[in-house]
Amino acid sequence: MPEMVVNLRSPDGQNAFLKLNFALAAKNEKVAEELKEELPAIRDAMQPFLRELRPEDLAGSAAVYRIKEEMTRRAIQRVGPDKIDDVMIQDMIQQ
Repeated sequence: MPEMVVNLRSPDGQNAFLKLNFALAAKNEKVAEELKEELPAIRDAMQPFLRELRPEDLAGSAAVYRIKEEMTRRAIQRVGPDKIDDVMIQDMIQQ
């Protein structure tokens, strides 16, 4: 997946951003090729969730796990459970 940068909801109105690099684990090589066409739709499915995060939602290792699980759920919901095994977060930087 291409890198994503989204605005975070900040209670005090200050600008806060999340820069995220992640990869999709496809079921097999054939599915991986098929998923290339679905990348814009998968990205679109994740945008609303990521934009609703607040800076405090990113604190701790449990937060990373919750975000990863929600992203996996949304990707599977978009393309089907027979195509994606997992979403692997490579980098997650809050600014």
